[in-house]
Amino acid sequence: MAMSVADAYDPAFDGLAWVPARMFTMGSNRHYPEEAPAHPVKVDGFWIDATPVTNRQFAAFVKATGHVTVAEMTPQAADYPGALPGMLRAGSLVFTQPKAVIGSYITQWWSFKFGADWRHPYGGRSDIRGKLDHPVVHVAYRDALAYAHWAGKDLPTEAEWELAAHGGIDDAEFAWGDEFNPDGKLMANTWQGTFPTMSTKRPGADRTSPVGSFPANGYGLYDMIGNVWEWTSDYWSTRHPQPATKSCCIRQNPRGGDREASLDPREPNVRIPRRVLKGGSHLCAPNYCRRYRPAARHAEPEDTSTSHGGFRCVKRTEICPPTDRSSSMTVEVPAASLAARKAWRGVLGKHPAEWRLRNRRPPT
Repeated sequence: MAMSVADAYDPAFDGLAWVPARMFTMGSNRHYPEEAPAHPVKVDGFWIDATPVTNRQFAAFVKATGHVTVAEMTPQAADYPGALPGMLRAGSLVFTQPKAVIGSYITQWWSFKFGADWRHPYGGRSDIRGKLDHPVVHVAYRDALAYAHWAGKDLPTEAEWELAAHGGIDDAEFAWGDEFNPDGKLMANTWQGTFPTMSTKRPGADRTSPVGSFPANGYGLYDMIGNVWEWTSDYWSTRHPQPATKSCCIRQNPRGGDREASLDPREPNVRIPRRVLKGGSHLCAPNYCRRYRPAARHAEPEDTSTSHGGFRCVKRTEICPPTDRSSSMTVEVPAASLAARKAWRGVLGKHPAEWRLRNRRPPT
């Protein structure tokens, strides 16, 4: 018999919000082909971090464990056939706003910077002073999973993440309803202006924002849309499975695609699986993409980290939430204001991360 949190309180539940079990429509038939077909799934109840993992939280993890992120490690030549030795150096992908662009070559705004990592989000001498309550970025799948296990949690499946993002609203375009900016109100940290050359945000506010700067959804979750893309545990698949034709056959707690099928067919010599990212980021814009929606998804190789990618964790347990969650659970969100917010050339074989950029767009 499940216990009530009120009777069996555990501080490990601090910062978590409850998502009740339910059936919902996963995916969408109205946007990108990888989101289709829309299909019903059943998901058991679970706890999920109310916000993305922050720099403050990740720093505590690194201090306790000595964890070294993928971005801080020198890539191994065996993993990247054809990579030039001089490019096998630690670093990560960083967005830099260009003044002008010609065509849609993403190398005009994405570059691999040596020395870029979670402590140095823009490379060089950049740091996270004043950004401890921002989402941690430059974390590869391995890093996110290591943190989750250290915290006694796990990474969400795509179905869990998507259910949580909907906030209890069925078949809505966005996590808060069907209007992107209801009554002109900004609901998430997404690109304001024309991507990638013009931002109408004030100087210094055009990247990540402190978690909790925008309204929570119906489950009390912040930043499920925008701010940073978030890792899920599912292997990438190019489409969702077909909907069940009978109610008895609706998939329950689906776990996503197949490892081998997740490999990028355009890079046959690179055997690095891809996982599903969800939620969009501060770089998502109507003129470039519309992936600031719960159904949106993107393939990301496990070894890749970026300046707009983070994660949050889940906790699966039989402990049920109290009737009045606020009476025994506290979700603290840092005080934040809405206002508070080298050159890669794209030649094959220069750096492992360039396998990620060739012939495709990274997530915005």
